[in-house]
Amino acid sequence: MRRKAVHHLFRLATALCAAAALGALGVLLWAIASRGWAALSWRFLLDPMRMVGADGGIFYNLVGTLILLATAFIACAPVATALALLHGVYLRHSPARRSLSVLLTVLNGVPSILFGLFGMIVFGHWLGWGKSWLAGGLLLGFMILPTVAVSLAERIDSVPARYLEAAAGLGLSQSQIVHAVILPQSRGGLVTGSLLGLARAAGETAPIMFTATIFAGATIPNGIKDNPVLSLPYHIFVLAQDSFDPNVGGKVWGAALVLLTLVFSLSLAALPARLTLHEEARDA
Repeated sequence: MRRKAVHHLFRLATALCAAAALGALGVLLWAIASRGWAALSWRFLLDPMRMVGADGGIFYNLVGTLILLATAFIACAPVATALALLHGVYLRHSPARRSLSVLLTVLNGVPSILFGLFGMIVFGHWLGWGKSWLAGGLLLGFMILPTVAVSLAERIDSVPARYLEAAAGLGLSQSQIVHAVILPQSRGGLVTGSLLGLARAAGETAPIMFTATIFAGATIPNGIKDNPVLSLPYHIFVLAQDSFDPNVGGKVWGAALVLLTLVFSLSLAALPARLTLHEEARDA
């Protein structure tokens, strides 16, 4: 009887915590949407910023953010795939597998501002790139590396053993099994991890503030060195902190709503692949 009461209390506490989290999220979404909706228009999305944010739109800020995210994905995906294969295949029966897991966990917990300082030292000073879109993209790719690698490693671990045994029974070598069985079966994990990682990277300000973005004056990059881009997070940060023009208020909330929509789109796109991954793991 006592155990049953504790069970019900635990379920009630869990439900209350979930309701509190969803309520806080709902309030946040309503606050941003209600203030930013009036600013949204095609002109706002397709016009460049003018008059220090008081006029114009966020075209180059949105383009710069997408450039950084695309660069981060291109830089991260091959390395994350290699780490996931190392974790799930080549170190499967090795004590070093646990060390790799710990390393990815620690890397995932490093504060973003430390990544920014690291990128400023390495790309800005040692390599002499200054502020560069490539430096920012590489840094964001390094930041989301643990998320993508762990998601792919989980998917590799969930590949049914009978698939691997059948491939080995046909005489395939380990590298052939990786290419013919493991990678095709694990593609969903790479997609899921990449989308979740990019959703996180889209809202980061500190790393790109030190390495890749400025507030005004940049358009489409045409090189690597001293070729910064505009970005939505830094745009919102500067306008919210430094502008006293009341006309800018709506622009700030509009940009925040666009950024929130981008983040939510990436997160929601990852949801079907994530659910499929869990279903296949349960049925295996």
